[in-house]
Amino acid sequence: MANIDSGNEASGSDIQAVQRVGQICALFGPQTTELTAADVAERLGLNRTTAYRYCASLVTAGILERGHRRGTFLLGGLMVQLGIHALGRRRVVEIAPPYLAKLSSAVRTTTVLALWGARGPVVAHVNEDLSRALVITVHPGTLLDLDSAQLRVFLAFKDEQAFERATEGVSDAKRAELEGGIYMARRNGYSIVSHPDGLFAAAAPVFDEYGICATVALLGSDQMADLSIGSPALTGLVDTAARLSDELGGSEERKRIGDL
Repeated sequence: MANIDSGNEASGSDIQAVQRVGQICALFGPQTTELTAADVAERLGLNRTTAYRYCASLVTAGILERGHRRGTFLLGGLMVQLGIHALGRRRVVEIAPPYLAKLSSAVRTTTVLALWGARGPVVAHVNEDLSRALVITVHPGTLLDLDSAQLRVFLAFKDEQAFERATEGVSDAKRAELEGGIYMARRNGYSIVSHPDGLFAAAAPVFDEYGICATVALLGSDQMADLSIGSPALTGLVDTAARLSDELGGSEERKRIGDL
């Protein structure tokens, strides 16, 4: 039973416990499907006994379940249920796949749909370009990092609170660099990021009647696409995002933001 103070608000310890549950759940991802209590303790700076108690309690609640290997935990049935429910409410996930498939075929590049998660963009759907010998891809469920084009596009059209959550603990130099990328994404209506490993991502915003709801992105190697202004790849990306916005009822929101 939660401790309630005289103001009928949760105590500081209750709030901290809720935050800790969120931190534990956020440790899981496409490349991290199972964790031990020792893993949780190390990554969150907890002692092992405390980490184990949290994990065991989350198993009882259905948030986690026991893993296939001894002493491991993985996301439980409740998280699967909530995840499916959350995605089911995002109409863009239902209507975007044909748009992404058409764009991928036209420009011969992998296309990616991302939604905003707790602290940044999460990959929701991928249409791989299989026409080339080298396939560039990303796993659904991946949380994209601060260097992603998708993050810059989302933050260009979200509020300051989203920026603060995404950049928590980031150096001042990195925040300044990111702010520059966000400014360019807002001004241009898209973002292009090239990585040292020779990969690139180009992203454009998708709007519904409430504001930005997703991003559409191209993912490939530098040799795969011409992303100059007016190029077929960049034009196709922006047009695809605009058509999705129109179908989602975001035409006025897109026009309003474009006029700012």
